[in-house]
Parts: sequence; C-alpha cells; structure tokens
Amino acid sequence: MKKRKGRGPFRAKMYGEGPPKYRNRGNYPPNPRSRLDDDDGDIAMSDAHDTVRPRFNPYSRGGRKRDDRQVRDRGNSHGNTSRDTPHHPRIEPREDKSWYKVTIPHGKKYDKGWLIGLLQSACTLPFTPAGYYCDHSRAHFFVEDSAIAKALKQISRTFTDRENFKVTILICPCPPPEIPKNMADEEIVHVKNCMQKRYDGAQQALNMKSVRTDTDLVENKVDLILNRKTCMQAMLQIIEENVPELLSLDLSSNKLYKLDHMSEIHLKAPNLKILNLSDNLMRSEKELDKIKGLKLEMLWLDGNPLCNAFKDQTVYISAMRERFPKLLRLDGHDLPPPITFDVETPTTLPPCKGSYLATDDIKALVLRFLQHYYTCYDSEDRQGLLNVYHDEACCSLSIPGQNPSRCSLGEYFNRSRNIKRLRDPALRFKLLKHKRLNVVSFLNELPRTQHDLNSFVVDVTAQSVTLLCFVVNGVFKVEGQSNDPVRAFTRVFIAVPGSDGGLLLVNDEQFIRNASTEEIRKAFATPAPTPSSSPVPVLAPVPQDMVQAFSLFSGMNAEWSQKCLQDNGWDFEQAAQIFMKLKAEGKIPEVAFIK
Repeated sequence: MKKRKGRGPFRAKMYGEGPPKYRNRGNYPPNPRSRLDDDDGDIAMSDAHDTVRPRFNPYSRGGRKRDDRQVRDRGNSHGNTSRDTPHHPRIEPREDKSWYKVTIPHGKKYDKGWLIGLLQSACTLPFTPAGYYCDHSRAHFFVEDSAIAKALKQISRTFTDRENFKVTILICPCPPPEIPKNMADEEIVHVKNCMQKRYDGAQQALNMKSVRTDTDLVENKVDLILNRKTCMQAMLQIIEENVPELLSLDLSSNKLYKLDHMSEIHLKAPNLKILNLSDNLMRSEKELDKIKGLKLEMLWLDGNPLCNAFKDQTVYISAMRERFPKLLRLDGHDLPPPITFDVETPTTLPPCKGSYLATDDIKALVLRFLQHYYTCYDSEDRQGLLNVYHDEACCSLSIPGQNPSRCSLGEYFNRSRNIKRLRDPALRFKLLKHKRLNVVSFLNELPRTQHDLNSFVVDVTAQSVTLLCFVVNGVFKVEGQSNDPVRAFTRVFIAVPGSDGGLLLVNDEQFIRNASTEEIRKAFATPAPTPSSSPVPVLAPVPQDMVQAFSLFSGMNAEWSQKCLQDNGWDFEQAAQIFMKLKAEGKIPEVAFIK
C-alpha cells in the first residue's frame, strides 16, 4: 500500500490550510498598507478592497487548467475590458473646490467699489464677492460657485480701466476662506466698556496692553484680536467717536505682526504723540510705513524681532527718524533733537505766477496767434495751418513710455519721436517731419481734439527782432473715444515774423502725456478762471456777429476782419476809422480781401 504523502508547512501555506494569518490569503502575507489615504488623510479605500487579490498558482489543485474567470480577470489587469467583467471602481480623492479665489493683478490701485461694479456689470452671472482684500499691488476676493468663476475667467482682458490698460482676472480653486465677520453690537459694547475702564482722562492715555486677556472681555466671551481687521477697526472707531483728542496709546503685548489695519489711525486720532508697540511680533520696519502719517514724539518697539535687523543703534534711530521726523524718545531713550529748518515767524510763499509774455506787444501777438492756431487745429480740417508754417518748418511729437500694450496714449504711440526711447536712427529721421506740406499732413493724421484755451500757460523763453520762442502748456480732449479722455501737453514753438505782420512757425515740438487728477478736475471748467489759475484771460470766445458785420462793412475776409477788431480792442468805430485810413494809404494787402 502506497504511503500517503503528508502535508508539511509549505503545502499548508500553498493550499491555504496553514495558520490563520495565512488562511484565505494566497501565497503572500497580508498587505502591510491595507488602506490608501489621500493627502488630506480623509479618503480611504472601501473594505471590499482591503484584501489583495490572490495571484494565479499553476500548481494549485486545478493543475495548469485556468479558470475562465481567472483568464478574464488577468486580461482586465492588462487593460482588456469586457462588459461582463466586474469593474472595480476607480478611487479618486474627494475634492472640495466649490470656492474660488479671484485675483486682479495691479488691482490695488483701483477703488474697490469701481472695480467690483465693473466686474459685476461685465460678468454674465450675478455674484457677490467675499473677503475682498489687497496685498502688494494685487486685489483678491472669493466666489463660491464654479459657474461664476468660469464666467469671470471668460471676461478676463475683455475690457480696460480708466488708463486704457486691460484688466486681467486670474481664477484659482481654493478651500473655503476664513472670512472675518463684523463684530456684533453686543461685543462692541463690551469692548467700549473695556476701553473706558482702561482710559486715563487726565493723561489722555489709553492702555490696551494684553487686551485679549482682559477679564471683562473673557467673561463675556469677546475675543479681541487686534491682528483682525474687524477688531482693530472697532477699536479705532471707538477712539474716533469718544476720544479723538487721544495723546498716548499702548498696544504692547498683543502679538501684532502687521499694522495694515492701523493705516487710518492718523485720521482717527490726529493728536496721537505717544505709541507703545513693544513686545509684539513685527519682523520688518516696513510695517511702520503704514502708520507714518502719525506725528509721533515717543515710540516703543523693543521686544519686536525687527529690532534685531539693525546692525547698530545709529542705523536704528535713523530708520525711525526717517518715518517720524519729530521723534524725541525711542524705546525710553532720549534722542538728539531733529534738525529742522522751521522759522520763528510763519511765512507764506508768494502765489504761483502764470504766463510770462515779456511785453504787451509780444503778449498781443502771441495770444492772437494761439487763438487763430487752435481754432484751426480743433476744426475738422487742419489744412488752414498751411498759412502759419514756414516752407522749411520742422515738427515732431513725443510721448512717455515704450510698450504699446501698456501705453494709455496708444493713438500717438506710432508717431512718437521720443529720442530717449528710440534707438533706430532711420526711424528717428522718419518721424521728424520737414517741409510745410509734410508737417500739416502729419498734423491731419492725429486724432481730432478740443483744447481748453483757459488752461493755457504761455512762457516766452527767447525773443529778438527776427525770432520768438515760446512754450505753451495746457490740456485737451481726444474726441471720438470713450469718455473723451483728457490729455496734457507741452508745446514749444519757434517762430519768425510773417509777411502779414503775424508769426510763421519754423519749429514745432509737442510732448503729450496723461493729465494729472488736478488737471482733469479743472479742465473745461464752466466758471471764468482767475488770473492766477489762468494766465491767458484774453482767450475768450470771439464775437462772431461783430466779425461778420465788420466783414460786410470792409469787404475783407473774416480772418482779417477779426484781426482788425482785435488790434483795436473790439471797438467797431475805431477799427472802421483805422481801416479806412490804411485802405486810403494802400497798406492793406490784397490777400485780406480774398474770401
């Protein structure tokens, strides 16, 4: 009788008959990592997939014959799928990306209301921004809907700001933001009571040291963290409404690491002279730039990491004095008095002078020329300027900047001859217009304009019998564009006497730039300007009815009739007498009668 072959430990493992730890586990011990977690640690495989699938064993009881199901499963593992094969679901981490962060590069320069209103009007879906804030040069806010985020992304660079720059919108998925909520009225009452308890009326001093641990606030469950915008603004608002005369404020030991939310403290407490910021967490002296509107005389900063950034005490004092020129004590130590140039008696600077026009004769000549020149320049056809340029005249135009995509003066960019930016000699020569016809043709290509004659400031820089050089500064509007943007210009004219007693331009150099806020505010103002603000008061509207009447009387064209009236102070009878006398003497040229 054949002896039955026994089963040893190896065969027990092979057939799944060994110890429990190997039972139903095939040829391998349990997988040491039975659950797969994602990066957040909150997603795991289901229990149905904890067990590692047994590999096919050619020496199992079934011999080399493979089960059909095993064949199908093996084929599926190589990418061959079958509709009958049970599909193991793909495991993907759960992502919470319902919130999106919206970033506007260079958005800090825009007013929040204007920017949000612009985006809301351009976006195809209505939205309410959450958590608006700025850092460096960018503006940020959050939206909660992916459809809104997509709609905002689609309008990126489809519209421009007030300076003709395209507004870029960047979208990024993000976790739900921590948006600080405004303090409740009840909490503000507790804060106000706490501040009242800590205020010293005799010294006009407020002690907010370690205010978060104040017993009254803790008992009433008010967490006053001054790094939070809402908390800092609440404190400043209480100061403004109750103690605007505050002289001393102690904010030490409050774990302050930034002063962004204190930037308006000079408006809330304009008399503040003493500030204690010691034992906080500020790392850079640049944080103090946010409160340099204060006129501090005493400052404490010891216990902040920023104090260790200075190599010696002299540099430290100099950096603080640069921000607070009137500083007398720093960290409790007296400082040498600041060097100032204050005078004992108050003085007032003389008012700014307007135009300089040398003599009355030159003044009349220049102003008459400018009236005629810009009347023609602002008309639909500038061909009339042919009469004011010399045959050998030169003309050029320049603007600041170089990059056309970022230039808000794009309509003048291709014609700009800014020699500081332009390096190509051939292009420099091409952009310098020579000869009268070329000059007027070039001026005709420029955008249509409307100049504010009351804004002109005229300075005569050189004069002789045969030459006159004068500079004109003013503002104008570019017509045909959105909102008719206001530009500022400086124009240098060099002129020689003309045959008709007027001026002929031999050189015309124009520089165009964006107008300042003050220039835009005063541009095209309705009230009549004062001599100090408008040094060219004679540039008033021409009485056309008087010009037409004199033209009918004298037979001269409108231009010569206007010139005769202007020379005689718009006195019709006197102008008529002078006309009759000059006509009898034959001194009026024939060109005056060509209409």
